[in-house]
Amino acid sequence: QVQLVESGGGLVQAGTSLRLSCVRSIGIFNINVMGWYSQAPGKQRELVATISRGGRGTTYADSVKGRFTISRDNIGVYLQMNSLKPEDTAVYYCNTGGEDFTWGQGTQVTVSP
Repeated sequence: QVQLVESGGGLVQAGTSLRLSCVRSIGIFNINVMGWYSQAPGKQRELVATISRGGRGTTYADSVKGRFTISRDNIGVYLQMNSLKPEDTAVYYCNTGGEDFTWGQGTQVTVSP
């Protein structure tokens, strides 16, 4: 079964950085739009950033603009998270822009004040 596997989360202090990775066993080269999503405790999952094939286009939620950078290669999609804030605390998932794949286990990001 083809899975999305997220990694790179952790417990960090505010103002620091993390780099999240999401890889798919058969790659993502043929996927048009990939995205990162976050789900904070007690909240619905929401879209954080997207990137089109070849990296030609990116979008970001207002809350992360200027702090997060999404990138991709043929294997997976990545999220560079800088200047982290406590409100970024969430489980982060990747999926297509249309949420077409089965959700992976996600990676927990916890930002302390």
